[in-house]
Amino acid sequence: MTDQALRVVEVCAGAGGQSLGLHKAGFKHELAVEIDETAAQTLRTNLEVPVLVGDVADSNLWKVEDYAGVDLFAGGVPCPPFSAAGKQLGTSDERDLFAWAIEQVAIMRPRAVMLENVRGLSSPRFSAYRQRVLDRLDEIGYVGEWRLLHASDFGVPQLRPRFVLVAMSADDMRYFHWPEENAEPRTTVGAALHDLMAADGWRYADAWRDYAADIGPTLVGGSKKHGGADLGPTRAKAGWAKLAVDGKGIADAAPNRKSPSFRTLAPRLTIEMAARIQGWKAEDAYVFSGRKTSQYRQIGNAFPPPVARAIGLSISSALHHDGEIRSEPVVAMSLHDPVYRALARSQKPLSLEELVAAYNAGSTAAVQQRLAAIGRDFELLRVDDDGVERYILGDFRGFTGQRDHWRHEVVARARNRIS
Repeated sequence: MTDQALRVVEVCAGAGGQSLGLHKAGFKHELAVEIDETAAQTLRTNLEVPVLVGDVADSNLWKVEDYAGVDLFAGGVPCPPFSAAGKQLGTSDERDLFAWAIEQVAIMRPRAVMLENVRGLSSPRFSAYRQRVLDRLDEIGYVGEWRLLHASDFGVPQLRPRFVLVAMSADDMRYFHWPEENAEPRTTVGAALHDLMAADGWRYADAWRDYAADIGPTLVGGSKKHGGADLGPTRAKAGWAKLAVDGKGIADAAPNRKSPSFRTLAPRLTIEMAARIQGWKAEDAYVFSGRKTSQYRQIGNAFPPPVARAIGLSISSALHHDGEIRSEPVVAMSLHDPVYRALARSQKPLSLEELVAAYNAGSTAAVQQRLAAIGRDFELLRVDDDGVERYILGDFRGFTGQRDHWRHEVVARARNRIS
C-alpha cells in the first residue's frame, strides 16, 4: 500500500469522530462541512481540518464540483429522520440529507462513498428508501452495499449499532471486505473507565470496575430540539444503572476520596468518560469546545473513531486493490424492496395481485404494508382500471437538492435549532 494519504470530503462532520477514525486510516481532509459552529471549532482545534460552517446543502456555502475526483466522500448525515426513538419521518423531516448526499456523488464522482446512520434506516419502514439509494447509485456507476455494524465489535464499550453504506465502482468493490470484529473480548465500561474513575482517589474504583463488567447502552446525544446532558431516555438510563452509572446527568469531576460506594450512590460520567465510551482514547488528547451540554451532544452524536478507522482501512485497501478478490459476486443492486422495485421498473400501473407476485413469498397483507410505507416517502397513485385498483409510483418526496424544496425555508427559519 502506498504511503500517500487518500483525500476525503466529509459532510455533517460533527466534532470529528468519523474524521479522527479516517485520519488514523490514512485519509486527509480536503474539506469538512458542519452546521454547528461549536462542533466545527472542536474539529479545527483537534485535527486542523479545513471546515466550512453552515447548511451543507447550501450551494452558496461550497461548490461540490470543486472537489471532483476526491478519493472518498463521507458523512454521518442526520439520524432523527430514521431513528426508532423518534417519529421516523424519513423524507418529511427537514434534517433528511441522505438522498441529497447520493446526488452529490453524481457531481463529485469520488472513488468511494461512506455514509452512516442509525439502525432505524435498516428497518422495513425504509426498505424502499434504501432500494432507491442503491438503484440511483447503480445509475451513476457505483455498486452500493449496506451493513449493520456494532461498535462493541471494534473495542468500543457500548453497543451502538450503526447502519453503514459503502459504494465504489464494481472494479474497486471486488476488493472491498467489510471489517471483521475484534478477536479479543469486548471492552467493558469498567475496564474503559477505571483509570478515570480512580484518578481522584476514589476508594471503590477497583470494585466498580469489576461490577461494571459489560458494555453500555448506546449513548444518546440528543439534538438542539430535544435532549440535554444526560445519557438518554428512560430505558437507556436503566441500562446504565445496571452498570452502577447514574445516567441522569453529566458530572463535572470524577468521584474523589470522600465519595461513597457506587452501591450507595452511583457515579455519573464526566465529559472525558463519555468520550472514552464513544471510542476516543486517552492518547487522542481530544478537547471538546463549548459548554457541557454542547460537549456532550457532540460526543453522543459522533461516529465512534475505531469503527470509522476500521471501515476506512477496508476502503483504502479496496482502492489500492490490496488483498484478495471477494469470493462472492459483486451484486450491482441488492434487493431490499421487491414491491418498490416492481413499481419503479414497470411501464404500466400494477394491480395488487401483480405486486404480490413480485413479492414472491409475500402475502396480500404484507404488500399492503409495503405500499403504506412506500407512500410515506413517494407519491403513490391509485387508478381504477375497470374495477381493478392499480398502483403507479410517483415522485420521490425527499430532498435531493431542489431549489424550491420546502426544506430551505425550514432551515432558514430554524437553523439555530437544527443539529
